[in-house]
Amino acid sequence: MTTVSRNSSLQAARETKNDEFYTQWADVEREMNAYLEYDPDVFRDKVILLPCDDPEWSNFAKFFALHFMDFGLSKLISTSYAPDSNPALFSYEPTLFEMNDPQFDETKSHANGKKFVLERKDISGDGIVNIDDLQWEYLEGDGDFRSAEVSALRDEADFVITNPPFSLFRQFMTWVVGSGRKFSVIGNNNAITYNEVFPHIIANALWKGATANSTDMVFGVPKGAKVSEADRQKAEKLGYPSDDERDYTRLGNSCWYTNIDHGRRHEPLQLMTTADNIKFSKHKEVRGTGYPAYDNFSAIEVPFVDAIPSDYDGLMGVPITFLDKYNPDQFEIVGSSEGDYPQTKTYGPKERVVDGVRMKSNTGSFGCFVRTESFGPGTYFDVGYPVKRIYKRIFIRRKDAS
Repeated sequence: MTTVSRNSSLQAARETKNDEFYTQWADVEREMNAYLEYDPDVFRDKVILLPCDDPEWSNFAKFFALHFMDFGLSKLISTSYAPDSNPALFSYEPTLFEMNDPQFDETKSHANGKKFVLERKDISGDGIVNIDDLQWEYLEGDGDFRSAEVSALRDEADFVITNPPFSLFRQFMTWVVGSGRKFSVIGNNNAITYNEVFPHIIANALWKGATANSTDMVFGVPKGAKVSEADRQKAEKLGYPSDDERDYTRLGNSCWYTNIDHGRRHEPLQLMTTADNIKFSKHKEVRGTGYPAYDNFSAIEVPFVDAIPSDYDGLMGVPITFLDKYNPDQFEIVGSSEGDYPQTKTYGPKERVVDGVRMKSNTGSFGCFVRTESFGPGTYFDVGYPVKRIYKRIFIRRKDAS
C-alpha cells in the first residue's frame, strides 16, 4: 500500500469511527415505551426492520428480541454491514457464534453483510421466542441500506427503527420517508431544517420523538474515536465509563425523528396571553417590551417557546426547540426562515457591524431581521438602518380554538 493510499484509509477510518455511535438500551427503551403507552398494540402482528444493527452489538436488536412476544411481533429482521466495506475496521475476526455455524464462510464473513430473522418459532425449545431463536444467513451484498437487497427488506417491513450513520442521515431519511413505512430514527437536532425533514414536518407526516429532546444521550463509540474529555466525563457521570470494548460520549443535540404517534405530541402548551407575557414573563426580552415585528417577514419575534402568546392569531417566529413541544392540534407550522417561506423584503449586500466596528465582508439575506436603535454591542447589519439577525426560526400560527 502506498503512503498516500494508506493515509487516505486512515483518514476514512477516523471519519467512520467518528460516525459510529452505538445507542444505549435505556434510550431505545424510553422511546419505544412512549409509543406503547399511547398504543399498546402499536407493534402487534407487525414486521420490524433494524438496518445495520447486528444483534451481537446492537441494543435495538437485543431490545426487540427480548420483547418479541411481549409486543406481539410477527417478525424481526436485523441486518449488518460487511466488515470489508467498513473502513473503521483495520482487523476483523468472526465471532464464535458465526464460526461454529455450519454455514460459516470465511470469504463471505468479510465481504457480505448478514441478515438475522426472528419469527414466531421456538427453535431452541425453551418455550419462548427470543434472541436464542434468531436465524441468520449471509446477504448477497454488503448490507448497505441503499442496496436493492436491504430496500426489499424495508418494503417487507411495517416499521424501520435504527440509529443511521449521521453522515448519511439525509440519504437515510429519503430512503425511509419515501418508502411509506413507519419509522423511528436518531438524528441531530439541526437536521430539523434539512430539506429531507422539514417539509414532512410541515405536512405533519414526521415529528420529533417523545424522549431525549432536551436531555443528553450517551453513545458508545469505537476505541480510538475522537471524544472530548468533557463529553467523556459527562458520559461517565451518567453511568457509562469507558470499558474494554468501547469508549462513551454524550451528545446533547441528538433526538428521535418519527412518524409513530405518541401522547406527548398531543399535550397542549400552557401559555399566557400577550398582555400577561408583557407584564409577567420571566424573560427580560419580553417583559415590559412585547414582541417586535420582523423587518423582512410579516411575523412577530417570539424568542422563547414558553413566551408564545396564547391569544395572538398572526404569524409568529419561534425557536426550533418549539418542535420538542409541538402539538399539531394547537398550532400550525407554515414554514421557516431558511428560505421556504416568502419574505416581505429582501436586502442587497449588507455591511456587517460588530460591536460598532464595520467589517469588510458582506452576507446574504436569509434569516429573520429585527430593527434596532443603533449599532450597539453585538452583531448588526447596515441595510440603510441597523438590523440584527435572529437565529433560525420556525413560523407558526395558532389554530382556531373553535
